[in-house]
Amino acid sequence: MGDRRRHPPGRGLGDPRRLRRHRPRRAVAASGRRGAGRGASAAGRDRPAGRGGVTGQPLPEADSGLLSPVRAGTPVEEAVGDRAWLQAMLDAEAALTRAQSRLGTVPGRAAEVITSAARADRFDLRGLALAARETANPVVGLVQALTRAVAADDPAAAEYVHRGSTSQDIFDTGAMLVSARALRLVRADLARTAQALAVLAEEHRDTVMAGRTLALQAVPTTFGLKAAGWRQLVLDADRRLAALVEGGLPVALGGAAGTLAGYLEYARLDGGDPKPDPGAYVDRLVAAFAEETGLARPVLPWHALRTPVADLAAALALTAGALGKIAVDVQSLTRTEVGEVAEPTAAGRGSSSAMPHKRNPVLATLLRSAALQVPVLAAGLTQCMLAEDERSAGAWHAEWLLLRECLRLVGGAAHTAVELAEGLQVRPDRMRANLELTGSQVVSERIAAVLAPRLGKAAAKELLSGASGEAERGGRPLAEVLADEPALTGHLSAAEAAELCDPAAYTGAAGALVDRALHG
Repeated sequence: MGDRRRHPPGRGLGDPRRLRRHRPRRAVAASGRRGAGRGASAAGRDRPAGRGGVTGQPLPEADSGLLSPVRAGTPVEEAVGDRAWLQAMLDAEAALTRAQSRLGTVPGRAAEVITSAARADRFDLRGLALAARETANPVVGLVQALTRAVAADDPAAAEYVHRGSTSQDIFDTGAMLVSARALRLVRADLARTAQALAVLAEEHRDTVMAGRTLALQAVPTTFGLKAAGWRQLVLDADRRLAALVEGGLPVALGGAAGTLAGYLEYARLDGGDPKPDPGAYVDRLVAAFAEETGLARPVLPWHALRTPVADLAAALALTAGALGKIAVDVQSLTRTEVGEVAEPTAAGRGSSSAMPHKRNPVLATLLRSAALQVPVLAAGLTQCMLAEDERSAGAWHAEWLLLRECLRLVGGAAHTAVELAEGLQVRPDRMRANLELTGSQVVSERIAAVLAPRLGKAAAKELLSGASGEAERGGRPLAEVLADEPALTGHLSAAEAAELCDPAAYTGAAGALVDRALHG
């Protein structure tokens, strides 16, 4: 969630007008405490004009999720909001200083002070956002603000903020921290969803229902097999996310143009070694930074090598698609004419603004909406791999909102899927009733296979096509039509026809497949 407090336009933390009235601690604190200051309306909505601002213009509301209900109010919203992103960048700055301290190039006291100051609640989110318009990224203003905050606590320590670093090192590391934290939430929800689907698959291992292809009844299957399939998709998605969380999200450390020259120069100046070995120092620094953040070690700086982001995009798109498959199945099975499952109930959920009788499948609708959006956003992230030179002027910047929205949507969808899977109502009686709509024509494949060696394949198919048509036209069960068919005298008895036409006896290996999926 974004910060809902409003701040004066143009008064970013890098604004010289703020520097002139700098006061220790309070100048870098969140500006909500200054809301009733000179020039503010009684409600705190209208602010004085600043650089690029308009006098009296109310600031926009933070993104509250009004147009994205799938993630509104879910845990992921806070995990990837503006304040969380700010904290992740501060965490990256603090971790980098601690890593340098471990290597003897930053005093331990400075690392402690910087870590203590790196708290998001001390900074003005709106001011940083406005300041970012002047530099095209939020890190420049953040470094200035963090330097002032550290100086207020210990002037000597301020010299070591952002030592040898560059904006992209901090932002990309922060992005990986945000992603890791969001993915852990997603994985926890996927685990609950998979468990709920396992229960459904076990319970309905042999619950017969119509298998449908191209929207029409094809052959019988079981709801247990359908639920096991949903679970398999969730597990597939979780494996891909696990590969990222457990070693696929790296720190970013490259310096100005991917050579780490600034880090090496400060190591030479501050570390007491006039000629530090570049490879050895870089290896030690990257390893220490990775340990301090809990992220992985990259082989090379990846300012313009965007594999980590493309991998994230692919895994998030697959996860959204896996949950979307469950959603479209539930929507189809929930139709009034089908009615084989129903979503869990809750007061007011699914109500229509115009039709009191309706209870819409809103959970599946939310999942499907996310599944339709994430692949498009993920394609944009993949496109950003076309990053020119050693740092892109635009492609890198284009990733930020796309990545956050993917995380938001997938996180919201995974949280929604838990409720859907744990509360899904299954209606076996309706499933059986729907199987009877075709008068057992749903097992025509089986009867054709039985009759082929007795009549010949072509003759059996022709006879069965005619019998199916007669059954449909006359509204008679297929078994009855077959029993009256003269061409089958001596080839198929009435009892055998009735047995062959039982859908529950023609579910193939459905039960065994459920067992394999659940128990290996």
